[in-house]
Amino acid sequence: MTKKSGKIVIGTSGFSYPDWKGVFYPPGLKQEDWLKFYAEHYEFCELNFSYYRMPQIQQMEKFLSYPLKFAIKAHKSMTHDRLEAKAARQDFLEAVKVLQQDDHLAAVLLQFPYSFSYTPENRRYLLELLEDLEPLPLVVEFRHPHWVRKPVFDELKKHSWGISMLDSPQIEGGMPYFDSVTSDIAYLRFHGRNKENWWKGDNVSRYDYEYSLKELEAWLPRISSMAKQSKTSYISFNNHARGQAIKNANQLMTILKKADLI
Repeated sequence: MTKKSGKIVIGTSGFSYPDWKGVFYPPGLKQEDWLKFYAEHYEFCELNFSYYRMPQIQQMEKFLSYPLKFAIKAHKSMTHDRLEAKAARQDFLEAVKVLQQDDHLAAVLLQFPYSFSYTPENRRYLLELLEDLEPLPLVVEFRHPHWVRKPVFDELKKHSWGISMLDSPQIEGGMPYFDSVTSDIAYLRFHGRNKENWWKGDNVSRYDYEYSLKELEAWLPRISSMAKQSKTSYISFNNHARGQAIKNANQLMTILKKADLI
C-alpha cells in the first residue's frame, strides 16, 4: 500500500463520558482535567455539546489552550428544528470562528436527521445554510439515503464543502456505503452497526457497538483513497458507550501505522 498524500487524524465524538472513567480516564482524575488527558493521546476531537447548547465566544476561547483540532457539531436549530435557524446562524458563526485561531478548527459538522429528505425545499434550505456559514470549513452528514447521488456530491465539490462518509448499519432506510471526498477535508464517522437499536434507540444505545479488527481492517483501502484525495482526513468514532470508541480508535491507529498510512 502506497504512502498517503494527506494527513490522517483519529479521534472520538465527544470526550466527557462518565463511563470512560476507569476505562480511559484514571479513576482519580477530575472531570475538569479529562480533555487535557484526552489531548495527551489524540490530536482530534468532535465537540457535540454545541448541538444541544448554542456555543458562546468565551466558551470557545477555553478550547484554544488544548493542542487539539476540533470539529464542532452545528446547533440543532440549524439541522433538526430549522425554525429560527436564520437568527441563530450569526451567533453560531461568531462563536465558532474563535476556534480558527492557531488552526484549532477542523470542521463544522452539520448532521441532518433521517427526516431531512432529498426534496427541492430541503435542497434550497441546505444551500442557503451552507452559504451563510461559508467562512467556516463545513462538512455535511446526511442520514437519508436519497442524498447519496452524484449531483449532490458535485454541488458540494463546487463550493469545497465536505461530506461525511459513514460506517453504520446496512439496513433498509439506512445510509449505504459510499466514497466521496468533496473538499480538502475527508471525513469518516464510525457509528457502529447496531441494527436492532438504530431506529428505536437513544443517543447511547443506537451507537452501542464494538468493531472487530476484521471490520476495521476492511476500511484500509477506502481510508487510503480518502487520504490521496484530501489534505486532511478526519476519522471519528461515535460508538462511545463504555469506552468502545477509545478501544476502536486505538485499534485503527495501530492498523494504519502497520499499513504506513500514519
